[in-house]
Amino acid sequence: MTDRYEGSFYGRRKGKPLSPRRTALMEDVLPKMRLDLHASAPSDIRTLFSSKVDAVWIEVGFGGGEHLLHRARENPGVGIIGIEPFIGSMAKVVAAISDENIRNVRLYDDDAAHILDWLPPDSVDLAYQLYPDPWPKKRHWKRRFVNTENLNRYARVLKHGSEFRFASDIDTYVDWTLQHCRDHPAFEWAAETASDWRVPWSNWPGTRYEAKALREGRVPRYLTFRRV
Repeated sequence: MTDRYEGSFYGRRKGKPLSPRRTALMEDVLPKMRLDLHASAPSDIRTLFSSKVDAVWIEVGFGGGEHLLHRARENPGVGIIGIEPFIGSMAKVVAAISDENIRNVRLYDDDAAHILDWLPPDSVDLAYQLYPDPWPKKRHWKRRFVNTENLNRYARVLKHGSEFRFASDIDTYVDWTLQHCRDHPAFEWAAETASDWRVPWSNWPGTRYEAKALREGRVPRYLTFRRV
């Protein structure tokens, strides 16, 4: 495996070999669900989905897909754009979507910055970024996805009054995100009490990364920023 950098994406794309079934799904099903960035984005991105949706959310780096799939199932009237460059994670979600005939999800398997640049302004109702790679070594902090440039991207596509939700169990990344969002003129921290960042959002399904953090004694934090 080799590390790769494209725009704002650092990291590995491949892990264990896929099963024959998941390989076939990636070849046959993913192309039908993948957003085509060679075409212009529609002015109304709700039309990207085969089912009728009233709002559009995005999740940048959905990992094992637990949260993405949970939100899609409980909110059939919301279209969700899931972004994940890691092949094994994408294959898992494609398999679940195919098995359950979930129609309110579109996928992208490359750098999230490409999607954020492609979407029209003021088009997204909610954005999630959950347990992103923390790049814990200080010399690698510049690789973290939350930075001024990518916050500019989020700010461009999020509707005014909508939310950017971020979760991490790494204290330095929590502090890093708080600082960057507080310094950014388009975002304000929505917390009013300590429970607002200690307690997850409504109907929280948890993720495998969160479960691992809890087993290892790390405490997750849940940050909500409002697009002003």
